[in-house]
Amino acid sequence: MLTLPRSARLIGHNNSTLEESTFSLNLDTRPVLLGEGEQDHIIVSWEDGDPENPHSWSRSKRWYITTLSSVLVLNATFASSAPTGVIPVLTEHLKMSHELGVLTISLFVAGYCLGPLLWAPLSEKVGRKPIFAFTFLAYMLFQVGNALAKNSTSVLIFRLLGGIFAAAPLSNSGAVISDIWDARTRGKALALFTLAPFAGPAMGPAISGYFMVFHVDWRWVFWLLSIFAGLCFALIVFTLPETYGPILIHRKAERLRKATGDTRYRSPLDVSHVNLARKAKDVLFQPFRVLAQEPMLVAITAYMSFLYGTVYLLVQAYPIVFTQSHELSPGVSGLMLLNLPIGASIGVIIYLLWVDPRYERAIQKHSPHPVPPEIRLEMALVGTPLFAISFFWFGWTSYPSIPFVVPLLSGVVMGLAICLIFIALVNYIVDAYLLVAASALAANTVFRSMAGAAFPLFATQMFEALNPRWASTVLGLVATVMMPLPFLLIKYGPKLRRNSKYAPYKAEPRKGIQLAPGSTSWHLEP
Repeated sequence: MLTLPRSARLIGHNNSTLEESTFSLNLDTRPVLLGEGEQDHIIVSWEDGDPENPHSWSRSKRWYITTLSSVLVLNATFASSAPTGVIPVLTEHLKMSHELGVLTISLFVAGYCLGPLLWAPLSEKVGRKPIFAFTFLAYMLFQVGNALAKNSTSVLIFRLLGGIFAAAPLSNSGAVISDIWDARTRGKALALFTLAPFAGPAMGPAISGYFMVFHVDWRWVFWLLSIFAGLCFALIVFTLPETYGPILIHRKAERLRKATGDTRYRSPLDVSHVNLARKAKDVLFQPFRVLAQEPMLVAITAYMSFLYGTVYLLVQAYPIVFTQSHELSPGVSGLMLLNLPIGASIGVIIYLLWVDPRYERAIQKHSPHPVPPEIRLEMALVGTPLFAISFFWFGWTSYPSIPFVVPLLSGVVMGLAICLIFIALVNYIVDAYLLVAASALAANTVFRSMAGAAFPLFATQMFEALNPRWASTVLGLVATVMMPLPFLLIKYGPKLRRNSKYAPYKAEPRKGIQLAPGSTSWHLEP
């Protein structure tokens, strides 16, 4: 959003003048004249087919950016659970309790709570690429610090700091995808992106479990993370372009001023007069402000927090079932968690073969108007009951007398369900809050990361005290209570969006300038 100074004029249809107005500039429009006193400004925007517009880049380039963004998320989530398999050796070597050993997981995920508050809004101020480069360099150095740590305090501090800086892709990678894809193809890209948050935590115990089996020094887990982070840092620096439209428009205005000598060329960022205190406030509080004013985002965040927490809970619960009850080795037991990304992959295939073609038909049906975000929720109608069922399946087939493959298959169903739900809800957030997508995703990431940090702390005690049957039943009952969420969003979502100050469309879009119903903000629509 851009606030004009008191004397500013936006020259639109019929030379109408908007004073002291807040408006959002659609970046596909042509330049307009903005007068301030006697000084005219030419507000720079995209021309039709502008090669600098990320939506005009080649599909191969955009798919590469999508893949790299997903790998960055995979890196961060892999690091979160990577020490799991070596916790017994780590705690023995550094004289830590088991609870402190689990903190190496929880503190890293706790870092996700603070990181998005900085990296998501900052990316909307300075661009996506600088934030990715800075955070991955720091994240890599903290992994080196873990590898060289001499005591438990150092390990825990470096894990927390590493999580704060590794959090950047969790909120910003989804925003990058929204930068480069339109609504028609964004769903396919987000389907790939959705795999990473669950493949990463599943890969960590599998790899570190075999470090334990083959007696590899626990420090090599952190050296491996350092190498992985270093490779991603190099890819960011040398291959990742800036994707955030307002920053690219700002650079285009600078080039036009230098090339033409005409100082009137300005970007929307140039004419937005916001002082340093206001910028700091925006950076720190924008995600919470968006969340606090959006009831449907609160509900979505609560549900996704529960889903995300259960993934990290299973990292601790699976060894109880597969290592203790079925007497599998730590390495093989770690491999059991790969059922989640396998199920998620099936979910992606279902999306591409069934859901996406339905969305394509919805685009044609609603053209020339945008497709209502509620269409995205159809997958969640299937995913939410499957998610609840998978808990009861896992719990009541966890007896040692039942072959381990039976509870293992429940994880495939759970991975499928989580994928369907996450694709649906992440797409819904991006569609419903397009102009503040990074901040909305950041708020969502903060609270679901709190759950991811908290759940492992009680997982072992819960499954040992209640046994896997009743512990899973409790989780299944919670999932059942939360199951109606997508049904409620489909029914009440349109009304909630009409009353939202952040929804990109308040009414059917039409050409020219319009005042959205129930809103005090002027919007320049395509």
